[in-house]
Amino acid sequence: MEIIQAILIVALAFWMVLDQQGFVITTWFPSIIGMIAGLIMGDVATAMVIAGTFQLMALGVANIGGASVPNYGLATLVGIYVAIRTTHDIENAKAIALAVGVPVGMLGIQLDVLGKILNSYVSHAAQKALNEGKFGKMNRIFWIGPLIFGLTTAVPTLLCVIFGDKIVRVLLDVVPKWFTDGLSIAGSMLPVVGIALLLQFMPVKKYLTMLLIGFVISAYLGLPILGIAILGFAFAYYYFTQKMSSTPAATAAGSGNTSVEGDEFDE
Repeated sequence: MEIIQAILIVALAFWMVLDQQGFVITTWFPSIIGMIAGLIMGDVATAMVIAGTFQLMALGVANIGGASVPNYGLATLVGIYVAIRTTHDIENAKAIALAVGVPVGMLGIQLDVLGKILNSYVSHAAQKALNEGKFGKMNRIFWIGPLIFGLTTAVPTLLCVIFGDKIVRVLLDVVPKWFTDGLSIAGSMLPVVGIALLLQFMPVKKYLTMLLIGFVISAYLGLPILGIAILGFAFAYYYFTQKMSSTPAATAAGSGNTSVEGDEFDE
């Protein structure tokens, strides 16, 4: 039974990162991962207490724009497995889960960055095969990407299942500081790249004024992001109501005009 549980836990670790990148059925939210892990381990009550603790830590943390953040889903999964294997007391289980899960979640940042770096080479290899007209080879190369992402969570989970929390602490001590610093720098650059890519698909020229206002409010006035979002909603609502009120007049005036104007996203 323990072997089956270990296999299912590792399989869940492999699946959750693929789901997060694609289907988004279970995702890697601690609360959802905790419930599934609790069913696998046969102690849903303890698992949900642990998952709730990690969920509170994960609130407001998101990998927007390609940013890498602590993998609290992985931390929840490993913490639940080790804690339930170690004790059945909820308070002790929560303490053990935090002691084991937090280092694993922090290690998940480095593994996520490493996975994204490796997948950039996969993308270039697939692009090269596409340019050469080798479509079968391109499709086979694309399978490497999900495999890499899945291994970034399955491998540390497997090591924790086999060796417990000691292997995580050993890895963090053995890996050179320059390597982890390099991954951290790369992870800090990813949000900038993500925002730049996002701006390529937005009507930036048309709404440059709003973009600059938001930047000034955030960078120089220090308004929290929630306040900026509320201001953005206010501007959008005002623009929408003004646009709707002027539509009938514009339609009547241009009823005889057969020209077709572009949509709101035309530059």
